[in-house]
Parts: sequence; structure tokens; C-alpha cells
Amino acid sequence: MTGADRVRDGFAELMRFEVLGPLRVVREDTELDLGFPQQRAVLGLLLVRSGRPVPAGEIVEVLWPEQPPASAMNVVRRYVGSLRRLLEPGLPPRAPGRRLLRSADGYQLEAGEEEVDLLSFRGLTRRAKRAMATGRPDVALRHFVPALGQWRGPVATGVPSAVRERAVFAAVERELVGTTVMAADAALLCGRTEHVLPYLRRAVELEPLNEPLHARLVMTLAASGLQAEALSAYEAVRLLLARELGVGPGAELSAAHTRVLRQELRPTRSAAGAGKRARPTGTPQLVVRPRQLPPDLEVFTGRRCELGTLREIAGAAPDSAGAPATTLISGMPGIGKTTLAIRFAHEVAERFPDGQLHVELRGFDPFRPPLDPAEALRGILAALGVPDRRLPSGLDALAGLYRSVLSGRRVLVLLDDAWDSEQVRPLLPASPGCLTLVTSRHGLAGLVAAGARPLRLDLPSAADAREALALRIGRERPAAEPAAADEIVERCGRLPLALAAVAARAVGRPDVPLAAVAAGLRRSQGSLDAFDGVRTAFACSYRRLPAESARLFRLLPLHRGPDLTAEAAAALAGLPARRARLTLDELADAHLLTEHAPGRYTPHDLLRVFAAELGEQHDCHRPEPGHHFTVTSFTHPPT
Repeated sequence: MTGADRVRDGFAELMRFEVLGPLRVVREDTELDLGFPQQRAVLGLLLVRSGRPVPAGEIVEVLWPEQPPASAMNVVRRYVGSLRRLLEPGLPPRAPGRRLLRSADGYQLEAGEEEVDLLSFRGLTRRAKRAMATGRPDVALRHFVPALGQWRGPVATGVPSAVRERAVFAAVERELVGTTVMAADAALLCGRTEHVLPYLRRAVELEPLNEPLHARLVMTLAASGLQAEALSAYEAVRLLLARELGVGPGAELSAAHTRVLRQELRPTRSAAGAGKRARPTGTPQLVVRPRQLPPDLEVFTGRRCELGTLREIAGAAPDSAGAPATTLISGMPGIGKTTLAIRFAHEVAERFPDGQLHVELRGFDPFRPPLDPAEALRGILAALGVPDRRLPSGLDALAGLYRSVLSGRRVLVLLDDAWDSEQVRPLLPASPGCLTLVTSRHGLAGLVAAGARPLRLDLPSAADAREALALRIGRERPAAEPAAADEIVERCGRLPLALAAVAARAVGRPDVPLAAVAAGLRRSQGSLDAFDGVRTAFACSYRRLPAESARLFRLLPLHRGPDLTAEAAAALAGLPARRARLTLDELADAHLLTEHAPGRYTPHDLLRVFAAELGEQHDCHRPEPGHHFTVTSFTHPPT
């Protein structure tokens, strides 16, 4: 509600409510007397909860944390009535008023963002965070500085100290400290550190053991030309940590100290121009145009519809007036997500003249954990030519610098094998004209909700699968033994990874007829022994499942029907129907099941075999007659 709106709605003038420092209320340049300490405490609580009702019981608990008197509710009502008359002096007795409202949920102070310093602070901070997220630290700083300007001292000074120690007031102080850290990151990026130094000094008084905060103070002091004070500040917090906690500085604070020692943080003012603003250091210029795409696969075939969809999605990406495009390619292990993404990336690479980036996110790597987004950003920025000494600490600052570097550029980014949306989100360019291709075994609903276009890969057609086999082993052999070739495709379940494994073995034994290869697959039915790499690929997805989902997956082979419903899964796993439905959805999101019709799920044939192998190991299932199950080394926490 704007000031004009308030005049129309009966508020003849704006008031000023201040809680980020001494508790004050000002009307027409006159500061109001807020009354007794506990009455001031009620107003302070209403202000830190601005825009939300405060239950009367919470007010009682804050005012009397130990043992409230029997008359506590009456006292609260009396304080509220006094505040209502103070804020609206012409209000008739027992009138509800327009400022301090009562509802079934409690009491609420009605005031706009421009009237309450805390609401102004939060509004400016939101705008600053949006600017940082889109790679505009200079714009962010123009919001952060006035936001922190609302902060005039310890929160709610004038309220009894026992009340100010309550969690609701401490949470506001943590907000102030968090915003100060973000403001320092913005200032360091655009070379205007003098604007945030006073707030950093104030913040460390509130949280003297906050290492990320001290790291920003140390770097900001150095970037402001106060090298000696920066080193002294580091030494002071090092001694404090040792004395209070018995620990040394962590990685982030130590890295800040190292940057100061190496003089990597240049002052933003020149000695000769004291009192004059230095030119901003600016964003590092993109001097490198990386070409990081992996080689295209020579035996790629099919996927005509999927390539057409990708072309449609990417069609507007090079248009500098449009938003950056993001496409999520998802599907089961071994279905060819990365192969398709690389093929398409090579097809459109020339449309992105400022570079093509490729990042292995290791979401389902068999040996290494998923790549941390901050580590990924450091690698990307290095590939874009940003020197290591210019790299800030902290994920938000790295993401802001990344987007600044790409501002106005046309770059293709391939993020391969993503684990979840949070891993991907900081790596997305914000510059119009960029295109991001993401591959994952998960559906990444959060990424899709944020605007990514999903492309779910299904199995290739039988014709495309046969063509893929022919490209790998030569066309002569399938032409000479078409029935055997068809059986190989069928035994592989048309899964590209399984076809590649069988084709590699056939290429290594050119004298062995395809009929013999097909017969070997027939004999190994019920086992994945014939498919090199397939078991490992499946296991990487299985290992990341929650325990309940992993157990249901292992039980799938015990179900005799062609597909599985929530009711059948509930009976199979001994789960409530609702929990079984959620577990099936988890398996479908991981692409270990396919929901081929609403509420009806089925696994790929080879995934069913893998589930049976695991079931034999974990749950002592008996194999089907004539099936051979091998004991594997894949483990999962027992359920």
C-alpha cells in the first residue's frame, strides 16, 4: 500500500516506525512517547513481525518468559489499547482503529514498506539479491547500501533486555548480518568497498565468531587500502577463535588472509586521490572463448524427433532480446542423454561464438561425489579467462561474477549428469542469447518449475536400435544375419548402452557369427553379465535412492503382473497406499520405473534383472526357475 493509498484509506499522514536501532515512532517530525517498557516491548514485537499477526499467547510468552501472572491477557489488551490510542489519537473509545488490528490470529500492526525501517530493509534487500542473481553487482550494491542504511544500532534498543534476547529479535540481527555479507560480496566485485565497511564493523560486533563475516571484513579492509588493519583484524579473530572455541581459522577465512598477504585485493582509491572515488575495477573482460565440447559420436543415429524439439527450444536463444534458454534432457541410465546433448551442441556451436562450456557434474559418478557448484564455477571462470586472484569466496559471489562475465555474450553451456536442481541453478547463465543443456537421470522438477524446458528420452525405435548396432559392427554382418541382429536388439531391450557393450564384444570377435552372440545373450538371460558397464550404470542410480525406494525397487521382480499400481506396490512392500504411491513416484523421477499410463508403472527389462540381482543379495529372494542371478558388490543401507 503506497502513501497515496493510505491517505485514501483514512491515514491522513505517513508515520515512521523504527526498530533497527532505538525503538521510535515519529509522526509529522514529532517522536511519540511509547510508554512503559513492557508496552514498548509489545510494539517492538509487532514491528519485527510486521505484516503478520502476532498471537496474544506469543506476546505473553515474550513479556513473561518464566511465569506469566493470572492477569497477563488483560495486561496485553491494555497495552494494545494504549498503543492504538497513541497511534490514532482521535480514535473513539472501543473503536477498532486502522493501525493496530485484532483478528482471530492475534494482533497486527498495519503499516507500509515506506513506513517501517525493517520492511524497507527487506524490500531493498530482495531487489539487491535479484540483481546479484542476474550478474549485476553494481546494481545490487545500489540497493544493499540504502538497505543497510536503515540499520542504526542494536535492534529494538529501549525494549527491556530480557525481551530483546528472545529469538524473534535475534533473527532480525541475523538478517542484518547476512545482508551485510552479501553487500560485501557485491562491493568487492565492483570495487566500491568503502560503502560497506562501516556495516561490516558493526556486524562483527554482533557475531564476533562468524568466520565468513570476518573474511569479508579482512578483504574489504584490504580493498579499501587498509592493508595493516586487515592483517590486524585477521590476527584478532584468529586469537578469539583459539580462545573461545579452541580452533584455528577455517578455509574461507584463511583464504581471505592469503589474498591479503599476496596483495591480490587492490585499493579502490589511489593515494593521490584521497577523497575522490576511484574508478570501479569493473568486471573481468572475457578474453578467452573456450571450446570444451567433447567429441561427437561418429555412430550416432536416430533421435530425429528429439533433435527437432531441441532445435525448436534453442531457436530463440541467440536472439539478444530474449531470455536465456535452458533445456533438461532426462531419462534412464544408459539411454543416451549425454550422446544426444553432445550431438546437438556440436550442431549449434557456431551460433554461440563466445564459447562452449562443458561441465561434468558427476551426479551419478561411480567413484566421486557430485561436483560442488562453487567448485564448478571456479572451473568455469578459469576457462573464461578470469585469473584465480580475482575469484571471490562464496557461492553467491562466484555466481554473480560468472553472470557478469557472460553479460552480453552468447555462450553454450553443457551441464552433464546433474544430481539436483540446486546443483544446476547457480551455473545457469542470465545473459540473453545463451543456451544451457542439462542432462540428468532425475526429473529436476525445481529446474523445470524455474523455466527449463524438459525433454524426456524414451528408448529408440527397433529400427533405430538396429541401425545403431549396424553402425558399430559394420552393415555387412546384420545384413547377413538379420534374425540374429533383431534378437540382439531385443535382448538388449533397445537400450543404447547395452547395445554398445554387445557391439564392442562383437567387433572384438569378427569371426564369431551374430547368431552365436545372440545365443550367448539368450543363455545369460536373468543376469547382466553380458552387458559390460550396464550394471555399474544402474548401480549408480540405485545407490542414491532413499532406503524405502531402494527396497521397493528390489522387490519389483516378485510382482507377476505386466505393470505395477500403488495398491500392488503397497501389498508387495507392506506400505500404506499413499506411501507406496510416493515411493513409486520417486522411482519414476529417477527413471528406474516408467509410468506408461496414469498410475501404472513398469521397469525396463534390464532394470528388472538388476533388481532381481539386488534382491537376491539383500533380501534372499529365490531366483526364477532357469534364471541365473549373480551376487554383486553393490550395497545400500538396509531397510
